[in-house]
Amino acid sequence: MPRINRTVVLTLLITTSSIFLFFQLYYYRQYASKAALLEAAEERGLELLEIRGKDPRLLNMDDLMGNEIPLHFLFRFNNHLVHVVVLYERSGQYLWHAPFRLRASMDRTFAPFRKLDFGRHAGAYDRPELMLTTLDGLDVRIPKNYSLFLHEHSNNHFLECSYREARAFYQLYPDDTSLEAMNFRMRAKSLIHLASKVLTVLGVPFWLSSGTCLVRALMKDGWYRQCNIIPYSKDVDLGIWIKDYRHDITQAFQKAGLPLKHKFGKVEDSLELSFQGTDVKLDIFFFYEDNNIVWNGGTQAKSGKKFKYVFPRFSLCWTELVELKVQVPCETLDYVMANYGPNWNVPLKTWDWKSSPANVQENGMWPVREWDDVIQVY
Repeated sequence: MPRINRTVVLTLLITTSSIFLFFQLYYYRQYASKAALLEAAEERGLELLEIRGKDPRLLNMDDLMGNEIPLHFLFRFNNHLVHVVVLYERSGQYLWHAPFRLRASMDRTFAPFRKLDFGRHAGAYDRPELMLTTLDGLDVRIPKNYSLFLHEHSNNHFLECSYREARAFYQLYPDDTSLEAMNFRMRAKSLIHLASKVLTVLGVPFWLSSGTCLVRALMKDGWYRQCNIIPYSKDVDLGIWIKDYRHDITQAFQKAGLPLKHKFGKVEDSLELSFQGTDVKLDIFFFYEDNNIVWNGGTQAKSGKKFKYVFPRFSLCWTELVELKVQVPCETLDYVMANYGPNWNVPLKTWDWKSSPANVQENGMWPVREWDDVIQVY
């Protein structure tokens, strides 16, 4: 059973009708009983509503039942409401809270649930550095970088991988547990962690793309379908908005020990970078916004042909892959269906990046005079 931590106030949000307290757990030990907590609340004139749910840290391939843990507490006093949100440490060294979900038997008039700042969806946060302060005579801890915490809160939406669906997938398509597959997963995991470290230092947001998000060349599945890295892939795919491009990205990856393998396109059009790890390639696709769509480009080196892969617009959510907090498109199913069509969940043994994707379009040719700049292979 993972160690669960005990409460410390992180921040205090006040509205006209409610007070919301955000608690982090440190060395949490189960109270004697729910009845004892309820009795203690009643002694102080408080009404209590507790929300419990399954522990996602235990929802793996072997234990889909999971243990129930406390997720939210609502304490009501007259017209005021104290909302205690329980944060748990996940294996990626980040903090997570569950969505606020009422069960059928619960009193839906207890509180204005739709107004809860931490109620509509699960959230993820980097562990903040805390500082001690005093509020109404109480010693409390708040994030030292409060503006960063508020920025995280506005972009904290977390998606849990569906382990139940992943197990169903593995029943149809048994996982490769060979030594070669295990070695690849370890190398790919190391590469994702390294890429995340490099891009985080640069301040460049990224997301899992193509096969690392779900299905890549040869219909190799990833996070969304299997909750894991595909063992028979040869690369890791990341997406970055072109507006976040930095000219020192290549230098940063090379300094981290990942030499540039190829550079296709240019910042204004169809940019793609590829770096060589240890038997695993890192592909970075840059995405361009165009009215109600977004797209990334592809280049055939030998002919100069250009291709475009079109997606519906999407936002980014956090998830966990290989013990790392990373982003994926929130509209994950729309994203992968755009790329791989309605049969995205069926592995294919043949895949041509120039013709197989459902969203690929031919996009002209690079002029021969530009080849030296837009087709660079090392």
